[in-house]
Amino acid sequence: MTIARPLRSVLYIPGSKPRALDKARGLPVDAIIFDLEDAVSLEEKEAARDTLADALSTGGYGARMKIIRINGLETPWGRADAKAAVKMGADAILLPKVSAPSDLDALPEITGDTPLWAMMETALGMLNAASIAAHPKLTGMVMGTNDLAKELQTRARPDRLPMQTGLGLCLLAAKAHGLAIIDGVYNAFKDEAGLAAECAQGRDMGFDGKTLIHPAQIDIANAAFSPSEADVDLARRQIDAFEAAEASGQGVAVVDGRIVENLHIVTARETLAKTQAIAALAAESST
Repeated sequence: MTIARPLRSVLYIPGSKPRALDKARGLPVDAIIFDLEDAVSLEEKEAARDTLADALSTGGYGARMKIIRINGLETPWGRADAKAAVKMGADAILLPKVSAPSDLDALPEITGDTPLWAMMETALGMLNAASIAAHPKLTGMVMGTNDLAKELQTRARPDRLPMQTGLGLCLLAAKAHGLAIIDGVYNAFKDEAGLAAECAQGRDMGFDGKTLIHPAQIDIANAAFSPSEADVDLARRQIDAFEAAEASGQGVAVVDGRIVENLHIVTARETLAKTQAIAALAAESST
């Protein structure tokens, strides 16, 4: 399933930082996670909610998807965060540390029809990914790889081998239920080569995009999760060849020495649709 809107770059912005909230209005990012949780100190929790409300009421974020990460409902701030997020017009509300579908059950009573997203960052969440993804209000998942690494007591590796089981379980669950799924952050924001490699790995695995911790990471993520010119050219040639084959009564075509069947055409059309959606988002965000 192709996600309707591009989610190549998903930038965390602290809800307590007016300068960062203002700067985000001009960034070429597909989505913003306005964070009321980890990025906000305990002393700033209440004020951050008001600061974020002021920023969103001012507007200026264009077509960028606006996701608000609230504090957990078990905390003193979670329920007030959820109520405020609805009033702020959030496109989705992101709940941290979702370990079971029941963690999401109390939210719709507060948030109504606002779509829910889940932070997947616990070992139990990995094991319950399929049942979490089946929750009727859930439309997206975000990998919380830092918290997961802490819980698993793993060591950081460029190939992310210790993460592969959890990443794979969440990917399978999200794809099975038609959810958006966004890869975890890359902490070394000045390491462009490392970020590019991890983005390429995530894209090849099937993630829709990458969560980011710094604006300097946006261009690399956008490039990695966008169809290349070669991808678009191949998609068009595959569609043309297959349609010509069908017109002559055949069910397969050959492009660049490879068999092209209907399943390849589905992927080719998704590639073209994604390219068009990216162009439309860029045009809308620049106006």
